[in-house]
Amino acid sequence: MPPLHAIRIDVEPAYRAEESSCAEARYVFSYTVTIHNHSARSLQLLARHWKITQGSGQVQEVRGKGVVGQQPMIGPGQTFRYTSRAILDAPVGVMEGEYTCVDTVSQRPFDVPIAPFRLAGPNQVH
Repeated sequence: MPPLHAIRIDVEPAYRAEESSCAEARYVFSYTVTIHNHSARSLQLLARHWKITQGSGQVQEVRGKGVVGQQPMIGPGQTFRYTSRAILDAPVGVMEGEYTCVDTVSQRPFDVPIAPFRLAGPNQVH
């Protein structure tokens, strides 16, 4: 199994003003995730688990297979990048979670944590 410190997750959130509506309490954010495999082992991303804390305090959990319809293989020294979105009921929120991966040699599953990141619309305190 690759050491967890050798798998790095970077997330870049962005507010989507053109898709959002304050009147409808609909705040749309995109987030681009880059998964860096700095280990000597290949891995496959099998599943995702997100915990989304809305500005209203409501917590939503999202689980599913893969990401954006894929279960990517990420070889040693490779990266995988994708963009997805989240729709919140307030202009601020926090997302965090984990990916379930498998070491392609041993076939042992392991979880890679995704550190909390903030979603904030314009004019929100960061």
